[in-house]
Amino acid sequence: MSISVKALSKNYGTQKAVNHISFEATPGKILGFLGPNGAGKSTTMKMLTCYIPKSSGEAKVCGFDISTDALEVRKNIGYLPESNPLYHEMYVKEFLFFVGEIYQLRDLKARVNEVIELTGLKKEQHKKIGQLSKGYKQRVGLAQAIIHNPNVLILDEPTSGLDPNQLIEIRALIKELGKTKTVILSTHIMQEVEAICDEIVIINKGEIVAKDTLQGLLTTHGEKSLEPIFVKLTKDI
Repeated sequence: MSISVKALSKNYGTQKAVNHISFEATPGKILGFLGPNGAGKSTTMKMLTCYIPKSSGEAKVCGFDISTDALEVRKNIGYLPESNPLYHEMYVKEFLFFVGEIYQLRDLKARVNEVIELTGLKKEQHKKIGQLSKGYKQRVGLAQAIIHNPNVLILDEPTSGLDPNQLIEIRALIKELGKTKTVILSTHIMQEVEAICDEIVIINKGEIVAKDTLQGLLTTHGEKSLEPIFVKLTKDI
């Protein structure tokens, strides 16, 4: 089990951003982690990547506890946050070398070239990141997330800003990576989830309201698509 979450919570004063959630994610399957704005998705991902501490509960990544083995957790995770923080004054290739050096990668030049090819950045590699379109900046963010060949990928809105052609290419890359890695994908695009996710977790107001395979959810709710299910489970009454 690459990711195991048990009764995980995050409180900000009296506000419960994440409230005793439990789920698992396994290699070879892409888990869609869904919810409306403010539901607790990004907070959960930040806890799993050791970006912020938990309040209670337990979470392990590749067997390493997020509280006591944070460095090992980080070694095993590739993370593309929603904000996609990049050094805009650096050139694409320069930036990827910089990230690879942080991870102390062997044969760094070959790995940088491989990742540039994988993410479709070959024509942009000698440009400054600040000169790139939003779609290509997303590709750079994805490239830095996979450069150290992590066992787990946590992707927060990875296709944001991509045009339809770019979207198809990145979707194919994520699906390919998902064959051998554990992938958690958060997005508001339901068609994206239907196209690439094997399992679905829906969170609302800090609590999990659905957890099943895509087909299982469709069958249980008698729907042909995910969108009406999502709306029904997350709509304020």
